[in-house]
Amino acid sequence: MNSEGPLLETLTHRLAECPADFLAEPLIGKTGAVNVAAVVSDLLRDLGGAPLTPAQAAAFQSKYFKKDHHRERNRLRLVLVTSWLLHEAWFCEQKQLAGLALWFLTAGLKEVAELTPAEKFVSDPDRREELARLCLKGLGVLPAGETEAQAQDRLATLNTAERHRVIAAARAAEKRAQQIREAMARESARQAEMKPYPE
Repeated sequence: MNSEGPLLETLTHRLAECPADFLAEPLIGKTGAVNVAAVVSDLLRDLGGAPLTPAQAAAFQSKYFKKDHHRERNRLRLVLVTSWLLHEAWFCEQKQLAGLALWFLTAGLKEVAELTPAEKFVSDPDRREELARLCLKGLGVLPAGETEAQAQDRLATLNTAERHRVIAAARAAEKRAQQIREAMARESARQAEMKPYPE
C-alpha cells in the first residue's frame, strides 16, 4: 500500500447508507432474489474492467448445499455489501481497479464472512470501518491522510479474523497448560503411592 485513497469517513458513511437491496437474499440455487454475479459484473465495468467471464461468475453463483448454506449465503451477502461500497465515486474514477476488486471479492472476504454476519458491516461502526479498511488494503491504497503504519495498526485493532486467531491461540495455550497441570498432578499422585510407608 502506498498510494492514497478516499477518506475513510466517506466509505464508512456509504456503508451506513447501504440500501436494503444489497442486503437482500442472494440467489442460491432456486431461492433468493439477487443475482450476485450480475452485480459484480456491473461493478467491474464501472471500475473500468470487463464484465465477468462465465468461469469468473461461478465464484458468485451457488447451488444449495444444506451443510454450508448459511456460510455461503453470508459470503454472497457480504459480496453484495462490498460491491455497494466499491461503487463509491473515488473507486469508479480510477478506472484501473477492476482486477484488484475482482480478486478481493473472490478471495479477500472469505475469512471475515465466516466470522461476522454481513449486516453487521452496515449496522456496526467498527465493522463498517473494518470492511472499509479491508477493501482499501485489498485494492492497495491507503485511507486519505494516513501513513501505511497507521493504516496497518488501525486495521490490526479492528480485524475480526486476527482477533479470532488470537482468541483461538489463547484457548489452545490454556488447554495445553491444563493438560500439563493434570499430567503433573497424576505423576505426583503416582509417586506418592510408590513411597514406602514407615513401619
